Amino acid sequence: MNITINQVLQSYIDPLTASEYAALERSLLAEGCRDALVLWNDVLIDGHNRYAICRQHGIEFKTIQNTSFTSLDDVMLWMIDNHLARRSVSDFQRGVLALRKKEIVAARSPAPVSAQDAPEGENAPKAPMSTREEVAKAARLSSNQISQIEKIQKAASPELVEAVRSGTISINAAATVASLPPEEQVAAVAGGKKLLRQAAKEIREQRAATRTPREPKVHVSQDTPETGNEPWAENAAQAPSETERLRGEIASLKQKVAQLQAENVELNQRIAALIDAS
Repeated sequence: MNITINQVLQSYIDPLTASEYAALERSLLAEGCRDALVLWNDVLIDGHNRYAICRQHGIEFKTIQNTSFTSLDDVMLWMIDNHLARRSVSDFQRGVLALRKKEIVAARSPAPVSAQDAPEGENAPKAPMSTREEVAKAARLSSNQISQIEKIQKAASPELVEAVRSGTISINAAATVASLPPEEQVAAVAGGKKLLRQAAKEIREQRAATRTPREPKVHVSQDTPETGNEPWAENAAQAPSETERLRGEIASLKQKVAQLQAENVELNQRIAALIDAS
């Protein structure tokens, strides 16, 4: 039997961890392959890990055909919905799959009609998966998480993407670290979970310190004459010292960032030395 592996379809499946793969392998060796692999013509669309293990150990397996598809896009949408329904899929991967579904659905949507012929009001057609809220609903995530995943896809280095995919760093922290230059992202990932969290924390603190503080609201009672000794007058007099304090915090944070960057460089040098020595 000729079975074809489509690399694009296979990429929709998160790789199993070493323990998960070992557990599946033990089960197939002990009980055989009870569930049939699903094919579309000769393309495997469900059961990639089982197929690999069965081939490795010569385990017999059955196949069934899904004949409901008319195009590869149909197969992709079926696989995406199939994986979105599984509990074992991580939040990050669900977001990635939902965004892929949005792209496929958008590409399949009919071309927009001219403004003159377009219906108005309630009759105006709405493209499915056209908003971030709809994507978030499909992925069972928040709109903010979808926005963060989009940022990771656009700006994160491959090493940082793998870190969030494996659960080493959260979606929120990965989106923050993705704002760093690529070489600094790689260095942070090489430093492990602790350094990644520290980098994300430093960036958030720096952003918070550089935000323009809100002016305190001053309320003057119409029934009370202004004497210059009111509490609000004292707060206003302290405003310059507050500005100086924020400037001091910003300078301190910049120094910490510079120190972290220096540590990253030193860490890269150690890694390079270990590679050369191996």
